[in-house]
Amino acid sequence: MKCIVAGREAVTAAEFAELALGTPVELWLGVEGETDEERAARLDAARDILADPEYHDLPDDLVRLAARVVEDCPDLFNVVPLVRPARRRPARQGVAA
Repeated sequence: MKCIVAGREAVTAAEFAELALGTPVELWLGVEGETDEERAARLDAARDILADPEYHDLPDDLVRLAARVVEDCPDLFNVVPLVRPARRRPARQGVAA
C-alpha cells in the first residue's frame, strides 16, 4: 500500500510524518549526539515555526497524527510489566557442633 501525502509518496514512517507535518521529524525530536549549541538552534527554529501563523494548527495536527498511530498500530503499545525475581536470602551458615 502506498502512502501519498500532498502528491508525494512516503516510503518510511518518518517520511510520512515529515510530509504530513511539513517539517522534518528531527526538528522536533532532535538527533542522537547533537551538541548543546545544535539543540539550542533546533529548538529556536522550532519556536519560530510554531510562531508562524501558517503553522498555528501544527499542535492539533501532531495530536491527530499521534491518535492515528495509536489507532493503526495498537500493538506498538502492548507493554508487559517485567516481573522482578524474588530476592534470594543468603544461606545461613549452621553452627558446627
